[in-house]
Amino acid sequence: MGPIRDFLDQNLKHYNAGETVRAAQGYIRHLDKGGKMMVTLGGAMSTAELGISLAEMIRQDKVHAISCTGANLEEDIFNLTSRNDYKEIPHWRSLSTADEEALLKDGFNRVTDCAFPETVIREVEGIMKQYWIENSKKGTGMFPYQYFYRAFEEGVWKGKNHVPFENSWLYAAWQKKLPIITPGWEDSTLANIFAGSLIEGLTKPCAIRSGPEQMVMLHDWYMETTKKHSIGFFQIGGGISGDFPICVVPMIRQDLEKDCPLWGYFCMITDATTSYGGYSGAGGNEKITWEKIGADTPKFEINSDATIVAPLIFAYVLNK
Repeated sequence: MGPIRDFLDQNLKHYNAGETVRAAQGYIRHLDKGGKMMVTLGGAMSTAELGISLAEMIRQDKVHAISCTGANLEEDIFNLTSRNDYKEIPHWRSLSTADEEALLKDGFNRVTDCAFPETVIREVEGIMKQYWIENSKKGTGMFPYQYFYRAFEEGVWKGKNHVPFENSWLYAAWQKKLPIITPGWEDSTLANIFAGSLIEGLTKPCAIRSGPEQMVMLHDWYMETTKKHSIGFFQIGGGISGDFPICVVPMIRQDLEKDCPLWGYFCMITDATTSYGGYSGAGGNEKITWEKIGADTPKFEINSDATIVAPLIFAYVLNK
């Protein structure tokens, strides 16, 4: 037994701590039965450097599909190619408005306790815009993640990385050719840039395949994969990155009136509460009413900080 797993078994016994261990054990049981796992990433997990642990999960075939915000997609590359230029801000709670304005003047965008430079956005913009313009001229489109996969295939960032490629979950996903869903990609820096290129007449809408097309892709993957495997759902944070993909099951069963299995495992890590009507705080039982999971589906709810809990669960699953 690995030292982290041994420590967690001995010390995390009850409440959210106990649920963390139970969720990790359920994850292992699901995989041991031949199951596959989708992981969803809300918030800014890439800037929190979740890639250090998530990439290893992907490499060891513990993750088989990703759903993430557009921010997580692009910020994994920002982190990979510009981390040495980030500013660490441990005293972020005491920043004044003048401090914030100073960061803006210096060309930095703050995400809690670190800030990345505007220059990395412009560097990635140049690469992506070239691809978008090329596809616009051809009248063809790709999903957002496929543009990043193309850049990896062409070795665009080879030798330009600030952190090891092994710490990039997107690089690991490209190596394994994982499907990546980015619902609400429009709410991201690169999507804002893409919209600007549309206004300028440099690109056409066809260059980025739409959200409904992503659901079609997810439908095809889910139906094909569940011919042989149960698929679990591991939700980090809340929001659209979780709600969009989990809805593929009721879409298939209720809207298309086709047979398909429910999600075979469910875990959510969130700091949201259940009393405000939002998806981020909706517990596992509520998902039964939407025909996403069943009464007998192994389900775990951890009300805690995902930046702490997710790496612990991944380390447990990996038996580090």
